[in-house]
Amino acid sequence: MRELTYIVPPAEDGRKLEGLLKNRMHLSAHRVSALKFQGGILLDGIPTHTDARVRVGQCISVRLQDIGQQLAPSGIHVPILYRDEDVLVIDKPAPMPSVRGHHTDENCLENAVIESLGCPENFVWRPVNRLDKGTSGLMAAAMNAHAHDRLQRMLHTKSFVREYLAVTEGAPQEDEGVIDRPIAVIEGVRRGIREDGKRSVTHYRVLQRASNGRALIRLRLETGRTHQIRVHLASLGCPITGDYLYGTPLPALPGRFALHAASLCFVHPVSGETLSFTAPLPPALQNLLEEEKQ
Repeated sequence: MRELTYIVPPAEDGRKLEGLLKNRMHLSAHRVSALKFQGGILLDGIPTHTDARVRVGQCISVRLQDIGQQLAPSGIHVPILYRDEDVLVIDKPAPMPSVRGHHTDENCLENAVIESLGCPENFVWRPVNRLDKGTSGLMAAAMNAHAHDRLQRMLHTKSFVREYLAVTEGAPQEDEGVIDRPIAVIEGVRRGIREDGKRSVTHYRVLQRASNGRALIRLRLETGRTHQIRVHLASLGCPITGDYLYGTPLPALPGRFALHAASLCFVHPVSGETLSFTAPLPPALQNLLEEEKQ
């Protein structure tokens, strides 16, 4: 159970508890409402109504307790790059789904994380950013509902920045630029560029133009549409190598394509500290730049 505390300073004397929960402890209205029914809001250790007036020196406590589904061990481990009471950072392999589905109960990232954490009781999987099954790299998850609320609000802001590396078939004409093209659902899971789609913005820089015609491109998302990088690169005529939906499958990359979440930087939802992580390009993707095309 995660417990957050706040000591009432002189400037807050006489204020309503609910205001401090939202404005000083940064709890969402939904989270405050849920905690009221759980008895998770305390003033000097005593469960308290949120309309109570606080006094200087009193201790406000918030108890965040999860009741999760207990899963059987999966036997699969994934690299955990960072863990504290609020945040988890994982280096996801590919191919692996980020969340459980009807046919992915055993081999999904959720089960692998639970196994890697030692099968903790009442663990709830709360991914903040998600990666396609065929994409590898850095993902953040929250260890409690409050941290998840805050991190979700940071997505697509300067407080939560993601950068990707992609190996592509061909390269954009310009070494760097911005792809600002609207994306819409075309059919099923497939997306495409369409004028009535949602605004989608991707920043790119070509890092390497290989002799075999492939390229290594660094990309940063300004918006977060489904398949955004894949669709945008394909629209420039340089689809991601091995992309079975927007390009051509590659036998050397079974179940995945050459897209990797290489950098993640975000503000910690409780401490306010800036956390930065990097994950190098997997060897299988690096090799694509050096080998002859098959």
